[in-house]
Amino acid sequence: MGYILKNKILILGVVSVLSGFVPPLSAEERVTADEMTVYRSASCSCCGKWLEHMQQNGFNVKSVMSDDMQSVKEKLGIPDKLASCHTARVNGYIVEGHVPAADVKNLLQTRSAVIGIAAPNMPLGSPGMEVGGQKQAYKVMSFDAQGQIAVFAEHAGN
Repeated sequence: MGYILKNKILILGVVSVLSGFVPPLSAEERVTADEMTVYRSASCSCCGKWLEHMQQNGFNVKSVMSDDMQSVKEKLGIPDKLASCHTARVNGYIVEGHVPAADVKNLLQTRSAVIGIAAPNMPLGSPGMEVGGQKQAYKVMSFDAQGQIAVFAEHAGN
């Protein structure tokens, strides 16, 4: 990616976070929209399963191991009540926890004026948390720069 494009993405990201506005992407920027960086602990196996889910759904995933996930979450401004085990960055957005790939794709397509989305805690049956066919109902929440939290998507249990 060229120097000017990298700077444009950085500036757009800062403006987006500060203003809550997410500008549309150019064609060249959309090409890289599926690149995702995931911060996770080496000791967490469910995070690896979530990465596989994202890869199977077309995301190019870069995994970054961290011994201090709390610092990563604080630096990115993730509200404590939305925290989960891993944190991802994709196209200027934050994705916290076991959010389904379809919800991430919806976020990227709609260009919602939020900082990110989160599946708080570790809901059974969410991607990476599949255990014996159990599936609990859960909500994926959005959060913005002003601290507003809202329901982004709902997922039924069994």
